[in-house]
Amino acid sequence: MLIDRRTLLLAVPSLAGLAAVPLHAEGDPGIHVVKDPGCPCCNSWIGHLRDNGFSVSFEERSIEDLAAFKRDRGISDALASCHTATTADYTLEGHVPAADIRRLLSERPDAIGLAVPGMPYGSPGMGPEGERDAYDVILIRRDGTTEVFTSYPAA
Repeated sequence: MLIDRRTLLLAVPSLAGLAAVPLHAEGDPGIHVVKDPGCPCCNSWIGHLRDNGFSVSFEERSIEDLAAFKRDRGISDALASCHTATTADYTLEGHVPAADIRRLLSERPDAIGLAVPGMPYGSPGMGPEGERDAYDVILIRRDGTTEVFTSYPAA
């Protein structure tokens, strides 16, 4: 099949447009966030994920429904934060950094998921990283045990 010059010139801008599309679709299972409607830091965390190439959807639920969703996903009160997300077969609780989500999806441990308990200042969506309080990202094993996945020192 021969392509004439006009067809080629018409196709190039379309191909350039495709090149501008973020490459998050390949290998990105997407992240679905369940959050309280009145929490602005959840929206900031969603922005952090999108800025780091994840496709993100979200829904808002009442505090009671959100608490039930957390329990159903294996999140104890001790590990809870303001929002809960799912990706692949994992649960993400709180302000988990995008880099840790990528590592989780790469390593694929036999686990429920990751949690950043509470709302530590300087975690993604919770203020400037340069003023960060120390916090840990916790790996939640399927048997309910936990271990530190990543430690972030105070800035």
